[in-house]
Amino acid sequence: MTRTTPPRPVDIAAVFPELAPLARSAVRLHPRLGQPSVHESSIGGPLLWPAGEHWPTCTAEHELYDKPVSVDDVRRRRDLLDAAWLRPRAPEEDLLTPEQRSYLLELEEGHPAHSEPNPLLPVAQLYLHDVPGLTGPDGADVLQVLWCPLDHDDYAPAVRLVWRNSSEVGSVLAEPPVPLDVQDGYVPEPCVVHPEVVTEYPAPLELPEELADRLDAWSHGSSDYFTAHSIAPGWKVGGWGPWNINDPRPMNCVVCGAGYRPFLTIASGEWYGSHRSWIPIEDRDQPGPVGLRDSANPPMVEIGSDDNLQVYSCPTSFDHPHFTYTQ
Repeated sequence: MTRTTPPRPVDIAAVFPELAPLARSAVRLHPRLGQPSVHESSIGGPLLWPAGEHWPTCTAEHELYDKPVSVDDVRRRRDLLDAAWLRPRAPEEDLLTPEQRSYLLELEEGHPAHSEPNPLLPVAQLYLHDVPGLTGPDGADVLQVLWCPLDHDDYAPAVRLVWRNSSEVGSVLAEPPVPLDVQDGYVPEPCVVHPEVVTEYPAPLELPEELADRLDAWSHGSSDYFTAHSIAPGWKVGGWGPWNINDPRPMNCVVCGAGYRPFLTIASGEWYGSHRSWIPIEDRDQPGPVGLRDSANPPMVEIGSDDNLQVYSCPTSFDHPHFTYTQ
């Protein structure tokens, strides 16, 4: 099913012509729960990975404040809570039985971190023909995104990008290694995607101060510049950076010095309280959370405190290292 972002409250570039040359296309991915195959674009789905190719692992030190859990524990916890929320119960009845509560505590207790390399977890697979404007190295037609599902130095997962030509894969790896240690919010639920092109403009913090002040004076209600006209929320490719808490900082490629560009946004939700004008038309009549599942966050990924993990790429070469930033 397609997803359609409602028209913006006003044509902001007509009201402020200075914004017109700053417009950028972004592709909202609109992940929704599904059962994607290796031949489809997905969030949290299986990857088209060659059977004979090494599966990447992480050997870095991790910033762990709680014991890690297993992927199976995450799935069991979600299933338990989902079933509990959905079952009928009396007004004063507890959500969980004593046995269920004990089991939940056991699942959340975690285990000591393993010392061996931690297999990475699939995060996204994007076929270029599904995502308008997405380009890759010569011959590549699919981007695969994996991460180590534990906090690293920047209190976020460590992201790995893999480009490949799908026609050269041959036999597909049937059972990829599963991470030994994970954090709950870093295990995405399998989702199909519904890419949609929208137009974005810079966040106020990236604009000249005089223009940002005029936009602030103009903003009112649903036509607030930042929440309704600037940065689209949710998982997306391209667009502008969501600078709304931290001041923009210079980010340059460590190889060539070129300024990094926003490449992929991994979000903690498809929309937020102040960004409700971005809710797709097809989702406007959806109920709120159903059980544990929330239509605003089908992948169930949580970065920090409802933050975004943004992947920046070098515009001069796909071989140059990418850069991640959380806000």
